[in-house]
Amino acid sequence: MNSVTVRTLLVRGMLAGLGAGALAFVFAYLIGEGPVDAAIAFEEASSHDMGAMGEELVSRSVQSTAGLATGVLVYGVAIGGIVALVFCFALGRIGQFSPRATAALVALAGFLTAYLVPILKYPANPPAVGNPDTLDQRTILFVLMIALSVLLGVAAILLGRRLAPSLGNWNASLTAGGAFLAAVTVAMVFLPSGENTPKGFPATTLWEFRIASIGVQAVLWAAFGVLFGYLAERVLAPKPARAKVSSLTTV
Repeated sequence: MNSVTVRTLLVRGMLAGLGAGALAFVFAYLIGEGPVDAAIAFEEASSHDMGAMGEELVSRSVQSTAGLATGVLVYGVAIGGIVALVFCFALGRIGQFSPRATAALVALAGFLTAYLVPILKYPANPPAVGNPDTLDQRTILFVLMIALSVLLGVAAILLGRRLAPSLGNWNASLTAGGAFLAAVTVAMVFLPSGENTPKGFPATTLWEFRIASIGVQAVLWAAFGVLFGYLAERVLAPKPARAKVSSLTTV
């Protein structure tokens, strides 16, 4: 794949990420803002009881609209660019899949390794959940879990490719998947827990927020896989140009 094609796919990956981010923003606004408002209400009530109220630097209306949109769209564009480069490397190396199928597989692998597996150990928390004094430590642990999950995922793919000639594709995939699950389980057992839910925080709010967080990511990654697969296929496997039929009149 030459540099021009890679650059074209990178741009289209960022555009697909922008579109996926827009869909994820709509989902986050409609589904995720309710639990956030409930968590903020709990935090404000606790602050009133303790007599400590900080000045609001950015209004809640701005946070839930322009702020949320900016964060999700920038995240979508960044993810789109990174995954597009991964797609360029993976195409033809993970099997004889079409560009669309490869894009879908790469997006699925990204969702599983870069998000779903890490949050099983360190789930997303709404406002008022988590000790501010341990924010840096929890951030480092979460990033470490992401790095471990991605590296173990890559190792599982390499293991599956190595075992495929002797075990067959299906058995090799099952073996590699089992090895990945075992390694991830060991990592989760030995890494420290970051859970720190305040006393009295509504369990329903916490559950709804975490489900909404997973939903936002699922929408983003699924939409990106579909959009980028379509755009990549147009670059790498364009349909044959239809022959132009010119109607000539003869006298």
